[in-house]
Amino acid sequence: MFENLQGRLGEIFRKIKGRGKLTEKTLDNVLREIRLALLEADVNYKVVKDFVRRVRDKAKEVDILQSLTPEQQVIKIVKDELVYLLGGESKAFLLKKKPTVVMLCGLQGSGKTTTAAKLALKFKQNGKSVLLSACDLQRAAAVEQLQQLGNQIDVPVITPVNSETPLDVAEKSLIFARKNGVDLLVLDTAGRLHIDEELMEELIEIKRNISPDEIWLVVDSMVGQDAVKSAASFNDRLGITGVILTKMDTDARGGAALSIKMVVGVPIYYVGIGEKLDDLEPFYPDRMASRIIGMGDVLSLIEKAEKTLDINESLQLTRKISSDSFDLEDLRKQMIQVRKLGSITKLLDYLPKVGPFTNVNTLDFDDRELVKMEAIINSMTPEERKRPQIINLSRKKRIAKGSGTTVADVSRLLKQFKSTKKMLKGLKKMSRSKKFKYHR
Repeated sequence: MFENLQGRLGEIFRKIKGRGKLTEKTLDNVLREIRLALLEADVNYKVVKDFVRRVRDKAKEVDILQSLTPEQQVIKIVKDELVYLLGGESKAFLLKKKPTVVMLCGLQGSGKTTTAAKLALKFKQNGKSVLLSACDLQRAAAVEQLQQLGNQIDVPVITPVNSETPLDVAEKSLIFARKNGVDLLVLDTAGRLHIDEELMEELIEIKRNISPDEIWLVVDSMVGQDAVKSAASFNDRLGITGVILTKMDTDARGGAALSIKMVVGVPIYYVGIGEKLDDLEPFYPDRMASRIIGMGDVLSLIEKAEKTLDINESLQLTRKISSDSFDLEDLRKQMIQVRKLGSITKLLDYLPKVGPFTNVNTLDFDDRELVKMEAIINSMTPEERKRPQIINLSRKKRIAKGSGTTVADVSRLLKQFKSTKKMLKGLKKMSRSKKFKYHR
């Protein structure tokens, strides 16, 4: 998400790079292009209007026209205003009491049921007891879906019996949660293809009788401005207290994420970044703003790595590199580790762009290459992985046949590995040289 907006902003910033001082006319042109870029990203037009006005006012306050580094000044102002647009300081969600009741609502297709399970898993992983309540009796198979998801994460699910209503299910879920000392109760309510009075009355009845601590709107970030309109309607009738954005890993333009806080006035607590049940992350406005303007989000990448990667494997790799015994088996293990983090293209989105605001989409990264490389190494014998220098033409043909690749592919991998080892050896020598000079 935000790739197009990121690219547009990068182009705008590059145009003013190295200009020295800005003229008022140039600043007007920059703000006009930023306005168009945000509108193309499907950001609410009122939000865009206020955003551009605030950037212009800030630029006048810091006297950007007299600055010798106008590019950095503009970038800083735009980033600060994006952080404000996305909600300012991140709002961590803390359980208020036992049980804390979170009611999820939203339109059909927004991903409520899957999000309920993701939320349950996140709190379970943090040592909290969780209960799921299947209050969506409108969508076919919604109850069965929540049951299956609950089984996958080993979280109990309260389901309807006979002719029970959604309110009946919610009430007996609350009784069960209180009786069993549950920390978090998540109510998965019904949605519609569009907002109607019947849906709202059902949700209002649950709110009136259950008095949930939180009412969170689950919003499909691909919907754009329609999502913002529906959010305003839900808020008017229910008084929502937070938002979860789903499908943030898609190529949607991002208008909902950039508009919803300003329109509804409640924080975005979490974002769904994939289809797996652990693909739910806390939302950090400052980190998201950094990614949008091309500064990356290294903190989130580090947290993702710490959660996903095997620390013992990483330490072993460090020792192997230090002792110059890094082999193809180690390379294979590292490729498996990297793939756990996700696709290379998605990982690169967390990093500052190569050069000032280079659009990563213009670079060619193919995750299938990693799969091919792993297949080639898997087709080698343990001895060949340990001593790749013994791999002659005959062995290359056997490896290529076993991995479904070509001899040229095998040769290319071996050449790349040789270059990598040479580079690591050079870095090791450089490090030793610096240490020696320092101590001397």
